[in-house]
Amino acid sequence: MGPAVRAALEITPAAGTYERIVDITTVGRRTGRPRRIEIFFYRCSGRVYLCSGSSGRPVSWYANLLADPHFTFHLKHGVRADLPATASPVTDPVERRAVLAEIVADLNQPHNPGTISRPTRLEDWLDSRLMLVTFG
Repeated sequence: MGPAVRAALEITPAAGTYERIVDITTVGRRTGRPRRIEIFFYRCSGRVYLCSGSSGRPVSWYANLLADPHFTFHLKHGVRADLPATASPVTDPVERRAVLAEIVADLNQPHNPGTISRPTRLEDWLDSRLMLVTFG
């Protein structure tokens, strides 16, 4: 992974909305066909995560990654790269709470990188679908 790609993945809380948006391509769990969507990614404790938000509704990308955890992480703003990746659901309650607390703190900054209604509360995010991303 080159330095420009590494820098694009190492976003900080100062990153704006534009820098946090990527596409991911998963394999459809029913169709077996590629499915590409736009999604925010987050960096917490030096690791990259995908998170669905706080609706509690099922989301296809998450179900697809549970069925087949291999996907492509597409950087598209500033740096363009298609990175092979693997997703792991974050299910441990203590780990989930810690990661989601970082995401919520990040979203509640004055510059509102997630362009969501603020302030947002950790309790509203505890039912989010959360995946750890590993590259390679």
